[in-house]
Amino acid sequence: MKRLLVVDDALFMRRLIGGVAAEAGWEVVGEAGDGAEGVALYDQLRPDLVTMDLVMPNMGGIEALQKIRELDPSARVVVITAVDQKQSLMDSIRHGAVDFIVKPFDRDRVISLLNKLAASPS
Repeated sequence: MKRLLVVDDALFMRRLIGGVAAEAGWEVVGEAGDGAEGVALYDQLRPDLVTMDLVMPNMGGIEALQKIRELDPSARVVVITAVDQKQSLMDSIRHGAVDFIVKPFDRDRVISLLNKLAASPS
């Protein structure tokens, strides 16, 4: 079973993503409420995938993405973003995000993306 770390400052969003991931056969091994906590949990858990919100307190998603990729250049991170954050989305792709999900997201799109990533080598 593939292992997922969910990083988002909104508890309801973490639970929503976790529920969809479970439907797709993923195990949520950790949840973080900000980027700094996400980096620490990534270092501890080394999951197969991270979903990363961009706008969070303490440390935003792009900085957390950079720090995770410094810890593990092969880390796979999917960015979660609102539609009006195009520049941040482009920055995240430049810093190594493997894909993105736009909020509010379509459940089937997320399941399809998770299935695709589960089938591809880490």
